[in-house]
Amino acid sequence: MVRHFLKDDDISSAEQAEIIRRALELKKSPYSARPYAGPKTVALIFDKTSTRTRVSFAVGVADLGGVPLIIDSQTSQMGGKESVADTARVLDRQVAAIVWRTYAHSGLEEMAANSNVPVINSLSDDYHPCQLLADLLTIHEHKGKLAGLKVAYVGDAANNMANSYLIACALAGMNVAMASPAQFSPDPTVVERAKSIAAATGGSISLSQQPAEAVANADVVVADTWISMGQEAEKAKRIQEFAGFTVDAALMSQANADAIFMHCLPAYRGYEVSADVLDGPQSVIWDEAENRLHAQKALMAWLAEQG
Repeated sequence: MVRHFLKDDDISSAEQAEIIRRALELKKSPYSARPYAGPKTVALIFDKTSTRTRVSFAVGVADLGGVPLIIDSQTSQMGGKESVADTARVLDRQVAAIVWRTYAHSGLEEMAANSNVPVINSLSDDYHPCQLLADLLTIHEHKGKLAGLKVAYVGDAANNMANSYLIACALAGMNVAMASPAQFSPDPTVVERAKSIAAATGGSISLSQQPAEAVANADVVVADTWISMGQEAEKAKRIQEFAGFTVDAALMSQANADAIFMHCLPAYRGYEVSADVLDGPQSVIWDEAENRLHAQKALMAWLAEQG
């Protein structure tokens, strides 16, 4: 049976730990896994603009012995003259895997349902699971473990990053504390799923509207953009709505003294995070950005073996 990775809990807690372990190995020995030797081709489809995702997947496929085929949906038939299902049936006869950065999560589900090769969600409106693998890898590198750590997420909790943080960190047995304005609370269905997972892994989920409460005694503090792709017209309104939710030095001081700060980038200094935090000694954002490469290589190698 073909395994896909569309959302964070498409893998088990043990499988997540195995992928993180393999990522650590691949970071030390970048060319030790060659599942795409041949070379095999991996389709990288982009509906949205991208820097980190495009670079890390293209380099990762090459490191694994393959050829990255970058497809911009605007210059293909997909979603226009040809359905997602038919596109899947065309691609899976020629490529070893399909990686798609898109909008509606339902498109990924349709792609996976009609593909005989692994389909990987490199970002959708609902989840960003590859980013979380990189984030967990980064936390593990700096803290030596995942289970039992407290992760504070401050800002927009009604987006794909919040959903993935809830699920992925619950799988890792972590304690997630989220603070957001009431109108930007996380999806209740995702929260309940995360709580169910956390009950089995020893983690926990807590929600509030008080950033200081979430950050208190945290090992990891996370922020994400207040103005995601497609929300540019709402910039002034959203800045007003998120007043008081900037991760600045005063807020970071509420976390543990050795807490690290994370952001998936791109970041807007002075909005969701102050410049002194983003560029300061507790920030690990460049490790985090690099780790997209290593985590995704581990994921692709692992998925290749599952088939």
